[in-house]
Amino acid sequence: MLAVFSRGLAHVEENEADQLQVETLAKPETCSVLSTVGDTLRIHYTGRLMDGKVIDSSLSRDPLVVELGKRTVIPGLEQSLIGVCEGQKIKATIPSHLAYGKKGYPPTIPGDAALEFEVEVISVAQQTQWQKIINNVFPLLCLALVPTLLGLVGLYLYKKANAQKPSKKKSKDKKSKKK
Repeated sequence: MLAVFSRGLAHVEENEADQLQVETLAKPETCSVLSTVGDTLRIHYTGRLMDGKVIDSSLSRDPLVVELGKRTVIPGLEQSLIGVCEGQKIKATIPSHLAYGKKGYPPTIPGDAALEFEVEVISVAQQTQWQKIINNVFPLLCLALVPTLLGLVGLYLYKKANAQKPSKKKSKDKKSKKK
């Protein structure tokens, strides 16, 4: 019975290690705007391996600018930044498959390494209506235009290749009739 219980407990701990965990360290009293995909955030962060070794930090630099949904940071960090407020501080424990995976990022981050990030959200800038149109509609429009343009180029080349070319004999006859 004890063996079954300990095996079940190990399985629960293993599943927790495979999932993104986000803990709120500090949250402002008023939070009128939550971040969503498409918003631009300015953040300060400190990234660590699970043994506490610091792998990167923005505290000595300008805040990092992250546009959610553009994949400018590792997937686990981006996911942890959805639904945060300006001024909020979080701690994200990111499993390896949402960080750098099996390969890691040598020599700093070994393969299959889970990471821990402490993040302070400096500002949240919501996506404007025009940005939404550009980010959502424009790519679809381009996807429709590319095949259309390729089709028009193909049609032009087809017509040009199959157009009747005046033969040299006919053009000589026309020249002789003019004289």
